Amino acid sequence: MYHFFVTPAQIADGYAVITGQDVNHIRNVLRMKAGEQVGIRDGISRSYICELENIGGEEIRARILEEDTNLSELPAELYLFQGLPKSDKMELIIQKAVELGVHEVIPMATRRAVVKLDRKKEESKLKRWNYGHPRHSVFGRLNLAAKQSGRMMIPQVHSVLTMKEAFAYAKGFEVNLIPYELAEGMKETRAILEQVKPGMRVGIFIGPEGGFDVEEVEMAMEEGIHPITLGRRILRTETAGMTMLSILMFQLEQ
Repeated sequence: MYHFFVTPAQIADGYAVITGQDVNHIRNVLRMKAGEQVGIRDGISRSYICELENIGGEEIRARILEEDTNLSELPAELYLFQGLPKSDKMELIIQKAVELGVHEVIPMATRRAVVKLDRKKEESKLKRWNYGHPRHSVFGRLNLAAKQSGRMMIPQVHSVLTMKEAFAYAKGFEVNLIPYELAEGMKETRAILEQVKPGMRVGIFIGPEGGFDVEEVEMAMEEGIHPITLGRRILRTETAGMTMLSILMFQLEQ
């Protein structure tokens, strides 16, 4: 079954109204007809099984048959604090993080990050990260990844934070983790990861290609963030976050 996102305002009186580029996608790409069923999500917490009824040129009305109780969101909120990587790696990281259940992605400016963004570049990057190429705004990576993986919501990419700002952002989280290549003790790491439970907010701090500076890790520890190991291998920045999300996803799934 194909799934589409609408806003809560587009759901009323037993119907969901689909607008925007999804209309063209349903009519001309998927060539769907009245009577076929689709999944509709309000981008917050509700999901419905609907039947296409009126397929117009500007909007599509779908009659709600039932609420979909097969919820796909993780029972905890995972926040990925990602050190700015080179090239287009961030787009891949965002896409895969969404598929793995991340609640929000927060880019971080760290000491060893090669990429430096001024305000103009940051605004441009944020638009692309959140909405994709301007010509395909509705089909940006976040939207597509959320649809493909059956998410109830479309996570967002936060504006770029310094590490100090990131620490403040995660201050109230129940658990904060920082994978670090010099951290030792898989036993200790397992014990820390076992603390993650449903209902928690969890921060995951990932360094850029050059990793974290020793002082940055010390600062993190002073803020109560737990350094952990991901094993004997050194993982790339685009792999480390995905590894952490995968581990926590497996642990949290009921």
